[in-house]
Order: sequence, then C-alpha cells, then structure tokens
Amino acid sequence: MRMTGAQAFIASLEKEGVDLIFGYPGGQVLALYDALYDNPNICHVLARHEQAAVHEADGFARATGQVGVALVTSGPGATNTVTGIATAYMDSVPLVIVTGQVPTGVIGTDSFQESDIFGITLPIVKHSYLVGEAEDLPRIIHEAFHIARTGRPGPVLIDIPSDVADAELEFSYPETLNIPGYKPTLKGNARQVKQAVALIAQASRPVLYLGGGVISSGASEVIRQFAETFRIPVVHTLMGIGALPTDHELNIGMVGMHGSVAARNTINGADLVIACGARFSDRVIGDAHEFAAGAKVIHIDVDPAEIGKIRAADVPIVGDVKGVITDILAALDKLEARPDTDAWVEQTAAWRKAYPLGIAPTPEGEGVSPAAVLELINRKLDPEHSIITTEVGQHQMWAAQFLKRNHPRTFLTSGGLGTMGFGFPAAIGAQYGRPDCTVICIAGDGSFVMNVQEMATAAVYGVPVKVVVFNNRCLGMVHQWQKMFKQGRYSQTELENSPDFLKLAYAFGWTARRISQPSMLYSAVDAMFAADGPFLLEVMVSKDVDVLPFSVGGRDVVDLSDGSVEGSVQLEDTAKLLQDVWDEQHRRELWD
Repeated sequence: MRMTGAQAFIASLEKEGVDLIFGYPGGQVLALYDALYDNPNICHVLARHEQAAVHEADGFARATGQVGVALVTSGPGATNTVTGIATAYMDSVPLVIVTGQVPTGVIGTDSFQESDIFGITLPIVKHSYLVGEAEDLPRIIHEAFHIARTGRPGPVLIDIPSDVADAELEFSYPETLNIPGYKPTLKGNARQVKQAVALIAQASRPVLYLGGGVISSGASEVIRQFAETFRIPVVHTLMGIGALPTDHELNIGMVGMHGSVAARNTINGADLVIACGARFSDRVIGDAHEFAAGAKVIHIDVDPAEIGKIRAADVPIVGDVKGVITDILAALDKLEARPDTDAWVEQTAAWRKAYPLGIAPTPEGEGVSPAAVLELINRKLDPEHSIITTEVGQHQMWAAQFLKRNHPRTFLTSGGLGTMGFGFPAAIGAQYGRPDCTVICIAGDGSFVMNVQEMATAAVYGVPVKVVVFNNRCLGMVHQWQKMFKQGRYSQTELENSPDFLKLAYAFGWTARRISQPSMLYSAVDAMFAADGPFLLEVMVSKDVDVLPFSVGGRDVVDLSDGSVEGSVQLEDTAKLLQDVWDEQHRRELWD
C-alpha cells in the first residue's frame, strides 16, 4: 500500500501493538499528528509539557511492562524530553521517544527550532536513529521496539525530519529483524551457573540482594520460590520494592542510605551475596570496600557492563535473572547438599524485630505525622489493585519505608537519576496502563510543582489519580542535609511562599482537602479514596521531621531505629498513633 512516511509511522505503531501515545504537537510533527487525526485505534494523551509526556510514557511502561511511547516536536520540544529520557535510561525503562526534526536539507544550518537531539541524547539512550529515507521508517520502528524491550530495557530515540514524514513509500512491515552486533545474552553460562550452585550449597549465611532487574525480568515468582525453598533472607534496593512482598517473613527490608538497620546488618553479616538485577549503586552500598566485606559475591545481570563495575564478583553471570535463577534452582534440586541457614534466618529475623524503622515524632501543633498518614493509606489500599508512585525527596523515602507493596510494578519511583517532577506524571501514565488500580502519588511541596501543569492533563481526561502532598514548606531532603552537615545554614531551601495547593487544585478542576492536625486525618483520607476523579490531599508536616535511619558512606550519621534517640516513633508504634488520632477525632465529633 502506498502512503506517506507519517502514515507509515502510524501503521508501524499499530503493528507493534501500540494503542496509546503521550505527546505534544509542534511545527515539525504536523504530518505525524495529521496522520494520527484519522486513526481510531491509537489514543493520544496531550501532556502539558514534553518532559511530563516522557514521564507519563515511563509510568505506563513501569506499571505494565510494555514499551511506552512519547511523540514531540523538534528543537525545544525535543530538548524538553532529555530529563525524562535520562530518568528512564538510569532505571532501565523501555521507551520509544519520537521527535520531529527540521527538513533534511537544512539540518546543520541552525534553522528555526532545530536541535541535534540525536547527538544530545547519545549518552542517555540505548540506541537512536535519525531517519534519512521514508522507506526506512517501518524497519527502524520495528528495530526500536525490539531494542527497547529486550536485554536490559531502555529508551530508544527516533528523530524524523518533516520532509521524511511527507515523502511517499510503498508500505511493508518487516517480519524479521537483522540488527548486527545486538545479541543480548539471556541464558547464563553453564559453567558459571555450576560455580554459583556450589557456593550456595556451601553457604551458611547467604542473602539475596534484589534490584530493579528482578522486576524488569519478571523474576519475582521464581525468586520467591528460590528464597523459600532454600530459606535465604532477602534485602532489596529502592528499585526492587515489590520483588518480594514487603511482609514476607524472609524480606528483611530495604538496604541503602535510608534502608533499615536490619537489612544493613544482614548484608554485612552475610558470607554470600547473591545479587540479582542490582548494580551496587553508591546510594545502596556506600563504601564499596566495606559493603559485605566478608562475603563472596554472585552477580547476575543481563547487562555485562554492570558486573564488576563497582564490586568485584566471585561468580559473574551475564543473563536474564529469571532464566538464571530458574537454572540455579533446577541444579540445586539435584544436589543432596543444601545450605543450612536455620540459625542465619533466625538471626536476621531477630534483627528485623529489634530494629524496626523509625520516624521522628511531630512536634505538638506542627502538623501531622507522615507515618500515620502512610499507615492509614496502607490499611485502605487494596494490595492487588493499587500502585504507588513517588516524587523525589523525604516523602519518597517515607513511602519506601512505610508503604507495603506485595507485587512487582506497584511502586514506581525515580531511583537512578532522582528526578523531582517524575512521580505525578508517572502516576497519570500508570493509571492509563492499569485502569483497574487505585494510583496514588506521594509528593512533596517542592517536587510536585515541577510538573504541576499536568493537573490540567488529569482534569481534561478525567484521570482519577490521587496525589498526597507532604507540605513541610521546604526542600525537605536538602534541608535535612543542611541541618546535619552545614550547621543549619538553610541556603535556598525554605519555601515559605509555596502556593495554596487547595486553590491551585480548584483552579484545575480537582477536588482537594488539607490536613493540618491529626483529628482531620480519617475523614480526609476517606474523601480521597471515595473521589471518582483526580484528588489532591495536602498534609501539613513539620520541617523538623527527618528521614531516618540515615547512613552515608557505610557509617551511621543518625539512626533512630535502634532506639538511641529518645522520643522516636517506631513502625510498631504507628498503630497506637493512629488509635490516638481516632480517639481525638471521635472526641471532637462528640463535642461538635
């Protein structure tokens, strides 16, 4: 069939099963949007900023495991996507980003709205294309989706000049792929798998260290089977939340700068670390020489560049986590020798009980405890049909510490790049991907305003996302660092003139409530869950409430979870705290 490049672009997306695009139009994508106008099979969501469009596609991809698609114009439209692309790249999220470009004849002449987005994004994409001929479009799109979703997932950029979109071609979608040099290793080397099995069989203090690669691989179930069969304690990274249920008896918790003391003790006390889809990030391990210093390391990752990059591996295994763990399980089942971990499991469980997560108490009259809010949300969420997204900051860590997630792809956060402004548009994308789920974004008053314009997107399309804004009138995490390391010199982190979030919500057509004291908590959270459309819940929080524990470079800076600081509120105390809130509310209702 003869058609234009723009029509071939849309037809190719359909061949890849795409039925949803997030984007923002402009001059050099007029032909692409015109072709989209007549297509009834692809829904287009108009973001209000190109960065947000990429985050929305990202949230869709993380929630579903499918490739997210964003479409923007050239020049500033393209450059606005850079932060979103880098966010997806750092967290291994499969995206296809399509940008318009000026006509091929004027590329390189600094023409109006020209930018070398191909060159700009080279360090932050898995692969990129500048389309030179309309005939190449079907092949390029077929390749782009394959590259984005296979091996270590990641973003792929396709830059389409406007004259290529206007040119005609005889459309034929390729049935096969031929990408020389791109052959990701999925099956682990048999000899290395055998070496790993031998180490596991001999270990007395093994630990499974789970990263986001477990979720990308779809390996959560086989990991659970592995941990339960051989009684191996589990710790996870921020990106690994949901890989094993939070309340699983073998899940010791999150490891890292704001992870639990129990998880840190487990890693440091282990004689064998089985790293699965984790990259030994500096925020997780601190000092690489001190992290699990007495342990041997088995490192499983589909990306060979990650193995040995930060921490040397005694047994490196390049391959898909799900397939490699399946092979290890099968080999261990054939052995008579099994790891004897009973004493180790008992010890790690004792650490978890002795060192529950803690949060500093809220000074009287200075707002509401974040722990109480999150614990109440925990009680009301359906674990089978709910997704949490977060912005980046203190609220992100509170959410990671206190919200229970029992399934993969239900806790979406910017881990590698740490992008403020990610969580809210990601929630919109996740809601599109999982309309059966309640989607809640946990935000701070600083990060929420970075993409606040997407309140219009949610309102126009009736996307029923819920946003909880912890408002402490400061850039909380930086403020905390300034208190701890810069003698309380709060340079440019005080936000006393933050917007009135309720008025802002009403202006965008949202429903909203504010909680300024504990007695308001129950009714406001009930209203949020009952809302049919988008809802903003502003929670006034004291700027003196810090994220704890807090460890830098492997050493404790501040640690409430061991009870060393008088007055800490531990996780096990939040039920009592909520009861106190309920009692106060009940008394007020009786008085009224």
